Amino acid sequence: MNRNSIIFLAAVLLFLLLLPLFSSSALIGIFILIFFYAYLGQCWNILSGYVGAVSVGHALFVGIGAYISTKLALVWGLSPWIGMFLGGFCASIIALFIGYLGFRFRVKGVYFFLLTIAFAEVGRLIFLHLDVFGGPVGIFIPFKPSFINFQFKGNNPYYYIAMGMMIFSIIVVRIIEKSNIGLLSVAIREDEDAAQSLGVNSFKCKMILFFISGFMTALGGTFYANYFYYIQPDIVFGLGLSVDIILRPIVGGMGTVFGPVIGSFLMTPLAEFTRNYFAKGGYEGLHMIIYGIILIIVVLFFPRGLAPSFQRMYRSFKKNISKS
Repeated sequence: MNRNSIIFLAAVLLFLLLLPLFSSSALIGIFILIFFYAYLGQCWNILSGYVGAVSVGHALFVGIGAYISTKLALVWGLSPWIGMFLGGFCASIIALFIGYLGFRFRVKGVYFFLLTIAFAEVGRLIFLHLDVFGGPVGIFIPFKPSFINFQFKGNNPYYYIAMGMMIFSIIVVRIIEKSNIGLLSVAIREDEDAAQSLGVNSFKCKMILFFISGFMTALGGTFYANYFYYIQPDIVFGLGLSVDIILRPIVGGMGTVFGPVIGSFLMTPLAEFTRNYFAKGGYEGLHMIIYGIILIIVVLFFPRGLAPSFQRMYRSFKKNISKS
């Protein structure tokens, strides 16, 4: 990373840190969702972006994290700050089980795609029919604002927590990208058979990344529960949430450090605006058509996502400037 990039990122970070001082609560709410979906997109990117095993069931881990931390807080009085790690551990164990079935038996492509959807749907149905977890009604979380309870008055604390989670995920992805497992995962993504012929243990690499991805995604579930104060199986385990998670890195650039962040800054405000606008006009669901149009444009004109395309454009511009 060159000096200009560091200065630019520092300026952006400073702007984001100061933004709550001169912004409305509504705008801060939009940024909370931008950071939140950027974080979840990065968690998905760890597995699907770098190793190429595309999951469409990551809502399963969000739901597990949300329900376990919430239930521990309501029944045992355990702080969500602790419960989130227990929920993350449970989610990572399930991720290892799914990964073992998928990677040991070499389930690839659309079949792995369907495997992850199936597990997310099983999770949704289980929690939907368990009265101990609120059943189809879900769980309403009582508002008891305090740091220990992960509940706050106003949006600013959630803003900084969500931004911290996003920055944490960027750091984790960057570390993975520069580590041996990151280099091996890219080799597996490009040609798994060739990588294995050179001695790469693709099964071990995939399992490690799936473990990390599932654990981190579940932490996001705790944030979701304590930001919205309500969790319900059709929402936190639903296919719609999984699609929301994967759209950000796909649009921004899978297998890149800043792809999910760029995708979230583009897609999240657009999603919130169109969802609210069309809902008022009686056109609920029309925002999904806009989603589809954007996805088609990205696939046709930016097949690797926006981040790599912007990077190529910047390098080309810099090269032309240096020549002139």
